[in-house]
Amino acid sequence: MSAEDEPEGPAPEPSRPQPSEARDAPASFEAFGEPEIPMPQRPRAGDKQRARDARTNLDLDLGRIKRRKRYGLFLTAISVLFVAFVLAPVTWAGAYLFFDPPSTMLMMQRASEGQTIRHYPIPLNRMSPHIVRAVIAAEDANFCTHDGFDVAAIQEAMEANARGGNVRGASTISQQTAKNLFLWPDRSWLRKGMETYFTALIEFMWPKRRIMEAYLNAAEWGDGNFGIEAAARARFGVSAADLTPLQAARLAAVLPSPNRWSADSPGPYVRRRAATLVQRARVVRNERTAACVLLTDRPE
Repeated sequence: MSAEDEPEGPAPEPSRPQPSEARDAPASFEAFGEPEIPMPQRPRAGDKQRARDARTNLDLDLGRIKRRKRYGLFLTAISVLFVAFVLAPVTWAGAYLFFDPPSTMLMMQRASEGQTIRHYPIPLNRMSPHIVRAVIAAEDANFCTHDGFDVAAIQEAMEANARGGNVRGASTISQQTAKNLFLWPDRSWLRKGMETYFTALIEFMWPKRRIMEAYLNAAEWGDGNFGIEAAARARFGVSAADLTPLQAARLAAVLPSPNRWSADSPGPYVRRRAATLVQRARVVRNERTAACVLLTDRPE
């Protein structure tokens, strides 16, 4: 019988992978994109302590973030208050030390009421010395000696008001200047508090001559006339430099209520008060109580 006629025997058994081949099997799986699934590990003894430390560090970080946020809000509030109550007012007052404001709150209010505003700011050396002495005699006899607030006048006004009758004020020229230039025409504790602050500010930053100059350039004299130049032209047809003692006294007499009383057509009250102010202005000149403003009144 030939070899071709012999029956086929059983198929040969496949060769078993050697140990080295078994160890290489995972690599072949990775080659075909099948990831190796890690087996869960037993928790170690230090894992719980590390977790507690992580939570503690997280709590500390959150606490620091909260403290920084509160600190940032505090700094923001302090910055806003500093700008609102220190930087802005000081800058504002510093600017008005060198030039007169083009308008004031009261001017804008009168304009909204339909009045025609006339306002011609001029330097102090173009104002008659009679008007300076007259307003000191009428409004603030101690202008050159106080620091913005006349304590004696305030006490007298409080005692007079406690006895009843007409309410008496004690605002100095410095206080009226602060109100006219920086604030609004309103009777409130807020406005009075702001007036006190601005009064102290301009008394600290401005010389007395500048306070008087700003006051006379911003004061209201009725019918839309603001400032001594506009008042002198409207009431007497002259410039502020040419005012006579009587004209200056009449203008000073109507300052408490310029829209009620008239300087050019005075009634009995204004006539009497103007005559009194003429006499008081002479005392101001003789006693040199306007020397902080007028160079001519200073001792030689």
